[in-house]
Amino acid sequence: MIESTTGLILHSPEGVPFRFDPGALCLELLPTGGPGAYARYEILRTPSDLAVWAGRCRLWPPPEIEVDAGDPARARRLRDSLWRLAADRAHGRPLRPADLAVLNETAAGPPLVPELTGDGERAWVRPVTAAQLLATVARDAVDLFSGPYADRIRECGSDNCYLIFVDTSRPGRRRWCSMQRCGNRHKVRALRARHQGGTSRAGGTDRDAGGEAEDGG
Repeated sequence: MIESTTGLILHSPEGVPFRFDPGALCLELLPTGGPGAYARYEILRTPSDLAVWAGRCRLWPPPEIEVDAGDPARARRLRDSLWRLAADRAHGRPLRPADLAVLNETAAGPPLVPELTGDGERAWVRPVTAAQLLATVARDAVDLFSGPYADRIRECGSDNCYLIFVDTSRPGRRRWCSMQRCGNRHKVRALRARHQGGTSRAGGTDRDAGGEAEDGG
């Protein structure tokens, strides 16, 4: 996997921004849309859309890619297969042969090639194409699905959130896509439930005490 401390800035349905770090380059492609119901979130419609995603993903330095008219469709095809593969892995289901074929076909292409510049900086050998970008993403997925963190690919623990991440933390207890969003909402609900439970118990005690007083009177 390609490691990074960065993450994506996503927006909730209410328009509130939150940081989401899926833990792997290949999983960063998933929030751009997806198959079935996820199609309504589609953002990879044009070559410029794919170029923007390349500049925002965890690759460093951000690659300035050359994109042709057919590349967004190829990116969507890979992404949709990655969605199904990641979801199947997270839920312990067999990986689908058709999606594995798409992944392996894409990974077989030439990836981005890093180089060291004269001033000691990292760069990418030019030209940098969208096909190379997708091959790099696919190879990252191969590393993830076959590596030590494959059993830590998870879906967010919230009832209505389906973002997928890989838990690379040492304890391995990550549950939420983001503590800013789903983790915080869970904490608020748990606190409210404890408060309501405490109020009910307190109310029941008062009524019991009142009944005993009336009986004694």
